[in-house]
Amino acid sequence: MSTRTRPRAHPDDGTTTFREALREGLREALASDDRVFLMGEDVGRYGGCFGVSLGLLEEFGPDRVRDTPLSESAFVGAGIGAALAGMRPVVEIMTVNFSLLALDQILNNAATLRHMSGGQLGVPLVIRMTTGAGRQLAAQHSHSLEGWYAHIPGLRVLAPATIDDARHLLSAALTDPDPVLLFEHGSLYNAAGTLDPAVHEVDLDRAAVRRAGDDVTVVAYGGCVPKALEAAEELAGAGISAEVVDLRSLRPLDDATIVGSVRRTHRAVVVDEGWRSGSLSAEIESRICEQVFFDLDAPVERVCSAEVPIPYARRLEEAALPQPAGIVAAARRAVS
Repeated sequence: MSTRTRPRAHPDDGTTTFREALREGLREALASDDRVFLMGEDVGRYGGCFGVSLGLLEEFGPDRVRDTPLSESAFVGAGIGAALAGMRPVVEIMTVNFSLLALDQILNNAATLRHMSGGQLGVPLVIRMTTGAGRQLAAQHSHSLEGWYAHIPGLRVLAPATIDDARHLLSAALTDPDPVLLFEHGSLYNAAGTLDPAVHEVDLDRAAVRRAGDDVTVVAYGGCVPKALEAAEELAGAGISAEVVDLRSLRPLDDATIVGSVRRTHRAVVVDEGWRSGSLSAEIESRICEQVFFDLDAPVERVCSAEVPIPYARRLEEAALPQPAGIVAAARRAVS
């Protein structure tokens, strides 16, 4: 089943899309380091299931942009082997749901080899995958499982939410001596904006405050960041000042930025497209309560996906996902 969405045209006004920013990051990595290569299903002749690698095969050739068989375990394993041999592979998995077919390779090999070898073996591997819902692709292509991977020691887990992060996170990830998982929310690929010429690199260890505020902290990541910003705008119209924190990194979490914000606002709303039970949002809420409990003026609120497989039908899918209206309601409860 093809889930590719064709890139949409946008005005020639200096803007770029999230998809194009990712492609430019890949192009820069391939051009600047001969050890870097891209591999995955349909990344070459087809240009990637979501169009991210369009044109890279023609530019760099089949040795650097490699189409693989439909076996996630096989090509992730090949990427691990290449990383152990000194290469810098970027492995693309079509969607996060399909990454479960490579979970043995990711958990039992990539994440553990440095520790099991006493520090002798590193796995400098980047695995990219699309995550999230909102595009009517039904349950097997729409879940948000990045919280599962954030549970695993030995991995770094990243979730870009902006054009600049999409452009620069990959180059930072490729300098990491250990495996990095990069989760790209499918709803962001067509998002357009202007790259900040002053931004040349991204600090993988730091969350980013996307909007300053005084009354409540809204913590989000990936595809939920635009929803949090939309909610903050609506709250501002009601006289509530919401600070929006974009996690960027899900493992490790930037506790200092999260709890520092909550210490000032005294209230928190955590937005997570994963399911509520056993979720990343639960971990963040726990850390807030452990570190700044006595600074809280209200219980920490959580806005998560409904505890169901993501539906196909548009209205049901929208109802199952975190939406700005739900974030606004949670912030109002916290403030009241």
